[in-house]
Amino acid sequence: MFFDNEQAYSILHPHFRELLHVQEPLAQHSSFGVGGPADIWLTLQTHQELETLIRICTTHQWPLLLVGEGRNILFADAGVRGIVARIDWQQYEIEERTATLIADAGVRWSKLLPQLQVLGWGGLEFGIGIPGTLGAGLISNAGAHSRDLGQTLRWIDILDARGCNADRHDVFVPLVKRRYEREDLDLGYRHSRFRVHRYTHIDADGKLIFPARHLIEPAEIVMRLGLRLQRKDPQEIAALFHQYIQERQAQEPALPKTGPVFKDPSDSLAKDLIVQAGLGGKTIGNAQITEQNANYIANLGGATAEEIMSLIVMAHQEVLAKHGIDLILNLEVLGEWPVERNESSNA
Repeated sequence: MFFDNEQAYSILHPHFRELLHVQEPLAQHSSFGVGGPADIWLTLQTHQELETLIRICTTHQWPLLLVGEGRNILFADAGVRGIVARIDWQQYEIEERTATLIADAGVRWSKLLPQLQVLGWGGLEFGIGIPGTLGAGLISNAGAHSRDLGQTLRWIDILDARGCNADRHDVFVPLVKRRYEREDLDLGYRHSRFRVHRYTHIDADGKLIFPARHLIEPAEIVMRLGLRLQRKDPQEIAALFHQYIQERQAQEPALPKTGPVFKDPSDSLAKDLIVQAGLGGKTIGNAQITEQNANYIANLGGATAEEIMSLIVMAHQEVLAKHGIDLILNLEVLGEWPVERNESSNA
């Protein structure tokens, strides 16, 4: 697709100024450390900035991709056309009467949990060591590590921009704020209603089958979460932190890495299936299926997205051939991938 960087920059600059970056390397915003440029990149620091950006993009028909911390996102070497915006809202408060944490989706687990511990608030200890943000944890990590984020969730607030992806393109953009209760979200193991239409699949021939991409992606944007807290002794919380950190260290490689790449099937572990297929420690270029946990891929330094994807497809195909199991990706695969890689456009 053609995207006029100069025109977009000139229109966006009065609203976002120093937050705008042209030809921003996405490798700087992905835990894989790979990815080509975004035509335009900006960081959103307020809810109002998000609404302003969506309205401008809809008016001018500019594609907008919204991301968080970039955990478990694999950007293509050719980058992403259009605008990529990172949600970086960091505010939270505690409603003591109902023991509820009300937090922006961009709040990071690593910063939040130690602060709650000092205040004597527990209930979210399972989040220690989880990379990324609360919003991403809800969307993609519910039920992981045998601990269900969904069980602590009371509600979420979202901005619904699905009307912007309709065929009509009026100056007025129908943005709707709504609240979902936990029961509305179809939460499960590494699953929520927000992931249903975002999975990339690998077919039997090793081709990538991308989900349909729309003007505003995703069109339902998590804004805030209400999470249930518990009063606990800070020392008890610290002991749980220590326990969970040890568990994660035993399961995850020490090298810079990202994962899990695949969801675990119902009756087995993806890492074991990959090892049984003979791929533990396998390298392509500077990317490696890690030996400690074969469901993680490490960038050994200078790896490309294509090298990482080649390992992912190889693991999928070998497990499919050996075990007849179709492993499901736990990653979002975004950007402009080579035509031979895919069955449908991810633009």
